[in-house]
Order: sequence, then structure tokens, then C-alpha cells
Amino acid sequence: MTSIAAPETKKAPLFGEEEKRVILDPLLDQNPITLQVLGICSALAVTTRLDVSIVMGISVIAVMAMANVTISLLRNLIPSKIRIIVQLVVVSGAVIIVDQVLRAYAFDLAKQLGVFISLIITNCIVMGRLEAFAMQNPPWRSLLDGIGNGLGYAWIICVVGAFREVFGSGKLLGYEIIPDAMYEAGYVNNGLMVLAPGAFILLGVIVWVLRWIRGYTEN
Repeated sequence: MTSIAAPETKKAPLFGEEEKRVILDPLLDQNPITLQVLGICSALAVTTRLDVSIVMGISVIAVMAMANVTISLLRNLIPSKIRIIVQLVVVSGAVIIVDQVLRAYAFDLAKQLGVFISLIITNCIVMGRLEAFAMQNPPWRSLLDGIGNGLGYAWIICVVGAFREVFGSGKLLGYEIIPDAMYEAGYVNNGLMVLAPGAFILLGVIVWVLRWIRGYTEN
């Protein structure tokens, strides 16, 4: 008598089409800043220098990854009436961890970021992804979603930070970019770039360019 082998259960791939979409869409097509217009306040405030922008971007990626995974693991245990409170508690814990790591290993940058690290707790991108994605999806996809949206936020503020540092101070990551010969010829750093309006103008141009490239129109 021959035994009938049980059919093999096909495991879902770690990086299937859906997983790739989750992590890649926020970079351009569903970018949290340029399309959803979230996280604008910190994008305007912390982008005077590229190194500060990089640290802020990494901090948001870390917080979103930790918070998304935690909420995804707890999603079936969280009472609906207090889900926002639970999300805030989880994000607060992740922000405290990131803040303490920065204070331990990058104290000067932590001082420059100041209150904006703490304000990640109320960042619309973080809370929005917890509510819209992590509460409905398993931990692995929630991790990818957190990383993807964090990267989408990070690369935008890094571009803004690079432009503001170069045109506002003539430097990039502390290195002279604009040669002394240009200053001797009459070039003057653009003071608008070190002010919030300069960041607002740059961000507006980036939003317009990316929406134009993607062919996005308001419904």
C-alpha cells in the first residue's frame, strides 16, 4: 500500500512582490513628504546641515521600525478604544531608546536636534503608519513598511539639508564646497537658506518636481 504524501505548504517569500512594494513605494510613489505632505515641520526645522538631517532621518527610520513591529505583534491584544494611547506609549519608548543612543554616541548632534527627537512621538508619519498599516499587517511587512517610510522621509530631508548647507554656508559635511576664488570674485552665501523660509521654498520645489515626474494630479 502506497502512502500519499501530504502536499507541501508553500512558504511566503521574505521579499515577494508585496514586500517589495511595501518598502519601495514610500521612496517615490507614496512618499510621506512629497505626496502625503506629512512630517513637514521637522523637515523644515532640522535641515540646516546635512549631518543633522542624516541623523534625524536615521532616528525616524529606527523609531518607525521598532514601533511598527511592536504594534503589529500586539495588534490583536490592543483594545480598540485605547489603541491610540498604546501607540503613543510604544512610540515614546522607541524615541527614548533612540534619544539615549544619540546622547551616548553623538552628543553634539543630539544637542542640535534637541526637542525635535522628542517630537518624533507626534510625527504624523509614524502615527499614520501605525494606524494604517501595522494594526492590520504581520510583523515582517510592518517592519518593511516602517523602514520604507522612514527612508522616504530621510532622503527628502537629506536633499534639503545638502542644498541648504551648500548654498547657505558654502560647506557640505563641514568641507568647503565653494572655493575661495568665488568669494573673492564677489559670491555671497545665500542667507535665506539658513532660515525656515529657505527650507520651505526648497521643499516646495522638490514636491512639485517629484509630483510632476510621477504625473501626480489632485483628484
